[in-house]
Amino acid sequence: MRTFHAADRVRDRAQEQIQHLRGFDYRAPAELFPSRNRNGRTRWRYRRFDTAAEAVRFAIEELPKSSLLGAYLEVDEARFGYQEIHYLYHSAAYPLTRAVAKG
Repeated sequence: MRTFHAADRVRDRAQEQIQHLRGFDYRAPAELFPSRNRNGRTRWRYRRFDTAAEAVRFAIEELPKSSLLGAYLEVDEARFGYQEIHYLYHSAAYPLTRAVAKG
């Protein structure tokens, strides 16, 4: 039964995150924590942004995928992982102009 409780907590946490995304404030200050490179060296480090929209854009458009996969965004004491950052970038509510896709 223990695994059911853990699964319930994970599901509840996921639902909370979705609720946060629906009322997400792109104007709030944000902090971005990229994941570390496997060799321990990376040129991408923690950054603060005036707005969450700028942090989301930087994460999607500037960070290499290897640094983004384990990264998280913190806004108003809520953490958002790679999938949530990706969702926020592609949301209709995203206030900034997106980069033109190459190809």
